[in-house]
Amino acid sequence: MLILDSLIHKSLIFYSSRAKNAISYKISQTFNYEYVFERDVLQQGKSILFMETTDRMDVPSLALCSVESAARIYPDRPVVFFLKGLGDIVTEDDEKKARKRYPSLSFCNNIYIFPLKLKELFADTPFQDWFKKIDPKKEIYWANGKSNAGRLAMMWKYGGIYMDTDVISIQPILEDNFLAAENLEETSSSVFGLSPHHKLTWELMENFVQNYNGNKWGHQGPGLFTRVVKKHCVPKFTSVDHVKCENVSYFHPERFYPIYHSSWRRYFEVWKNLPTFKNSYALHLWNYMNKERISMVVGSNTLVEHLYKQYCPSTYEGVLNKTVS
Repeated sequence: MLILDSLIHKSLIFYSSRAKNAISYKISQTFNYEYVFERDVLQQGKSILFMETTDRMDVPSLALCSVESAARIYPDRPVVFFLKGLGDIVTEDDEKKARKRYPSLSFCNNIYIFPLKLKELFADTPFQDWFKKIDPKKEIYWANGKSNAGRLAMMWKYGGIYMDTDVISIQPILEDNFLAAENLEETSSSVFGLSPHHKLTWELMENFVQNYNGNKWGHQGPGLFTRVVKKHCVPKFTSVDHVKCENVSYFHPERFYPIYHSSWRRYFEVWKNLPTFKNSYALHLWNYMNKERISMVVGSNTLVEHLYKQYCPSTYEGVLNKTVS
């Protein structure tokens, strides 16, 4: 009998027809997802991983767009969205109620939503003792800190590609093990991909704990990735093509950050000529810079509206019909 990580036991919301068929017997009131979890979703090392570390369940449209765009760009890979505010799914009624929360995601067979349980996620990683000792009330950037830890623990246990929920996918990434430059000096923590139990992930987790500083934003994010990369290589680009940092591909900033953080408002402006982003795999919309919480507005003709229409049309339809905020 397969032993499942308690993080995901009896917790699937959206499941594909392929996954349904994998279960050889019917259960009327409770679900047994052991085969689905172990064989079809997280244990393949091919998942696209997203997470929400706050307790909110009213997920903003940009996060839904990020998940939907990934599901469309990677139709043959599981796209998994972890939500801290989500409880266990035990009965069929629980599953149906949870499914109704995000109708714009229900179109796609490869989207899954799991509860995020940090204690279980951090077990057997360098974060285990750190998490026991940390006092969230004393942390200035706790939401950011636990998110930075969570993505690394997920990558260690499951592998695949991690993306922040303000990253819109526009074409598939073909490399399995990669990091990305945020600019020519810093390494991004918003998008990266590594195989399960990759030694680099363990090094990142150890460095996180050893050099933890909760009073400095980004110290456990881009700061951490930049520190670790500099121990191994000094990437130099001669084109937009990736370079190698030991056995990991290192992507040019153009691949995810064609618009730099200082110009983030350009996504919410009207362009005379729309950019093609032909050299980009995905677009990071710099949500942490968006203190005014500017969102996509239907009919605004802004760049972000065009991106929604093209890459997450179901979410766009939800905003249009006011079923998504």
